[in-house]
Amino acid sequence: MSPSRPRALALAGAALALVLTAAGCGSGGGSGSDGGDSGKDRAARQGTLGDWKPCAAPTALQGGGKAPGKDWECTKLPVPLDYARPDGPKIDLALIRARATDSAHRVGSLVFNFGGPGGSGVATLPELAKSYAGLRARYDLVSFDPRGVGESAGVRCLDDRELDAADATDATPDDAGETAAALAQNKRYIQACARNSGKVLPHVGTTDAARDLDRLRAALGDEKLNYFGISYGTELGGVYAHLFPKRVGRAVLDAVVDPSQDPAEGSLAQAKGFQLALGDYLKDCAKGAAARSCPTEESITTLLKRLDAHPLPTAQKGRPLTQDQAVNGIAAALYSEDTWKYLTAALREAGTKGTGTTLQLLSDSLAGRSPDGHYSNLQAANRAISCADAEQRYTADDITSRLPAFRAASPVFGESAAWALLQCTDWPVKGAWKTPDVRADGSAPIVVIGNTGDPATPYEGARTMTERLGKGVGVGVTYRGEGHGAYNSGNACMTRLVDAYLLDGKVPKEGTTCS
Repeated sequence: MSPSRPRALALAGAALALVLTAAGCGSGGGSGSDGGDSGKDRAARQGTLGDWKPCAAPTALQGGGKAPGKDWECTKLPVPLDYARPDGPKIDLALIRARATDSAHRVGSLVFNFGGPGGSGVATLPELAKSYAGLRARYDLVSFDPRGVGESAGVRCLDDRELDAADATDATPDDAGETAAALAQNKRYIQACARNSGKVLPHVGTTDAARDLDRLRAALGDEKLNYFGISYGTELGGVYAHLFPKRVGRAVLDAVVDPSQDPAEGSLAQAKGFQLALGDYLKDCAKGAAARSCPTEESITTLLKRLDAHPLPTAQKGRPLTQDQAVNGIAAALYSEDTWKYLTAALREAGTKGTGTTLQLLSDSLAGRSPDGHYSNLQAANRAISCADAEQRYTADDITSRLPAFRAASPVFGESAAWALLQCTDWPVKGAWKTPDVRADGSAPIVVIGNTGDPATPYEGARTMTERLGKGVGVGVTYRGEGHGAYNSGNACMTRLVDAYLLDGKVPKEGTTCS
């Protein structure tokens, strides 16, 4: 469970494998609008793309790593900081692209948002590009750092040393003293965000990001936005469709955020989702060859209780494994079936060796901390975007009253999910909405994919999104599987269905199921 809003990154599985290998083991919902500018008006209002050039390696704010190679080119797009002052100060959006390989049959650009909020599209798209090789035949694959993220006026709060110290603070307090410490740490974090990024904070909400998407669409030369949104990217896609329904081209929403839930409802649903995924993992492990060494829910809860008072040593001197890190590490490994094996190894290490190195690495991957100790701005952007969107502000008393429900939903993840609701308490910017409006009357069909085993964005969210997009717009599709999202699972049925829609415009039948 993230230290911030219950949204998730599509790249979790890939990121975990990379981390473990390296370590050696807006404002305002507004009403719908077509944005029917004439070509002349649009040309006057759109920013101009810079020259596309070979991409440098991702920066520390984007998560670091190697340069993506010769197939990729990068540029920047200037957009208004404040859309209420379109001729006022600008910020630059960082963009990345790989051109279509079959230019003779090119459909256009396909723009990706991989979630978070706070995930760098510039760093993520090349990492996951193999999954989209079939789509690249006829699309330029495009992604970006949304405003407030990475190199798009990335929000800055605490530095690396301060983030390590914050990570060591007990985020699930058990008494008045620990509660006071958690509240004080939360206040320090928020003050740092205001001090270092105060000018940007009012303008990083999802509505502003959706308007950026429309600027990007026009700058790429596309009359319609072809879009692939994953996790939080589904919320961004829904808001875009609400604002610009007649500019929606072929759009896929995978691992869907429930647009009807406020933060408390979403966090509770996510606690249930991770508990379901943990149960599926434990059942799968118990059927394997090494069933005798598999963990149980009882052994996991016992470990977590022990860690609350006695953190385990790790390979990182001065950074013992805390209870909160262990919970986050377990959650991180549940994002993909491919990373379940790391969870088994991590829990075995904690139980037999009394060390927490692997669980801590898993936790770090979710927090955006690289093995060399540098943090991306994932946490800062996640919080800033979340708090710019949601108007709800929860107190410690609010959370205490909700704890019984959260504990009942998940003995492992419940408390962490509940206390994460403090993140926007005393935030300096007012939130835009109770829940986002995604009504998109007049839009082209949007394919909405729900995964029955998704821990981070439970399946019910896809049903709600389908309904709220409107009749004839949302087309619900089900994947009976595990992990976060469906298309990147490698399921052949899902690949065929999505590719047929994006490449050939074949809208799937409502209720189609892949397993």
